[in-house]
Amino acid sequence: MTKMNIKKGDTVKVLSGKDKGKQGVVIRSLPQKQRVVVEKINMMKKAMRPTQQNPQGGISTIEAPIHVSNVMLVCPKCNEATRVANKRTEDGKKVRVCKKCSADID
Repeated sequence: MTKMNIKKGDTVKVLSGKDKGKQGVVIRSLPQKQRVVVEKINMMKKAMRPTQQNPQGGISTIEAPIHVSNVMLVCPKCNEATRVANKRTEDGKKVRVCKKCSADID
């Protein structure tokens, strides 16, 4: 299992699939399955059974997970999709760094 460079709250750009070119915020990260759930990306319909909270039931739309290799992190400084490097600061903390502009992402 490889380490994921994308975390919850990151802005990502979709590289492939039906939502190619769209940007969104990561809602949830699933590192065991190498997948992320992105806001308003990879929407699918789900049939909901009637419950006490939802007595009507019906069909709702939810975000489905997308593989982490199909998204790329967007740098908050240069606002471009970029690869990520890891760097240690002077106090020993590990931070993610943009490969294009060398700005700290964390």
